[in-house]
Amino acid sequence: MDATPRPARLAVGVISAGRVGSVLGAALSRAGHVVSAASAVSRESLRRAEELLPDTPVLPPPEVAASADLVLLAVPDDELPGLVRGLVATGSLRPGQIVVHTSGAQGVAVLAPAAAAGALCVALHPVMTFTGRAEDVQRMTACSVGVTAADGDEVAWNVGEALVVEMSAEPVRVPEAARPLYHAALAHGSNHLMTLVADCADLLREAGVANAERVLGPLLSAALDNVLRHGDRALTGPVARGDAGTVAKHLEVLGEHDALPAYRVLARRTAARAQAAGLLKPGPASDVRSTLED
Repeated sequence: MDATPRPARLAVGVISAGRVGSVLGAALSRAGHVVSAASAVSRESLRRAEELLPDTPVLPPPEVAASADLVLLAVPDDELPGLVRGLVATGSLRPGQIVVHTSGAQGVAVLAPAAAAGALCVALHPVMTFTGRAEDVQRMTACSVGVTAADGDEVAWNVGEALVVEMSAEPVRVPEAARPLYHAALAHGSNHLMTLVADCADLLREAGVANAERVLGPLLSAALDNVLRHGDRALTGPVARGDAGTVAKHLEVLGEHDALPAYRVLARRTAARAQAAGLLKPGPASDVRSTLED
């Protein structure tokens, strides 16, 4: 039997109804909470609020916060400190409220003014990329959520974890001091993966390959699955084999392509990991590195 404490039915205020805020608001609503109000300014945010948070009043942020038991702050990182200070200055936050933000890079220190006002503060960062459409609510059931609360505040930790479980996601505790490294790891993996895949597709199209995404899909899906299951032991390809001649050909054909510097950097990193894993012997590793330096 699940012994995780579950928050009572809460009135949730969403500031603002962007891609993340609208989805988390919908997920909390599906869990039995009530979205009491949301803020939305842009046309896209208003559309998301209408689609994912139907019949929810759209109000200015101070009124959204004042109406809520759980205040969900889903704004860009740079806007968060000013928003928190503004809500406190306008008296929109009160003791006993739960204040949550969704920034990956920030912990709970940014919520210090709200904590000083008596709010219980938690950072909840869904490890997922969202589009702001209805299918994103279902994606929550397969993702992890980074949970950060103040050191020693087990009530806040437990409330944050309970909210994540209610949204059918998996809570992962991330200490305050580790939050920047945690976020850097996620951004490095997800954002740079997208750039890498887009570069690969561009190169294939230049090579005359039709439907580059269809060609790449099975290969990259298998590579991702293999590395998640087996780590560095899953490395394959010319660098991991020490095939310096093939690497030299790659450098030649990439020529003046924008992707060339990234290829060199990632090939060096692959060689280092392959050698550390025992897949690449020192001699071939040296040949590959020398080729990459030419």
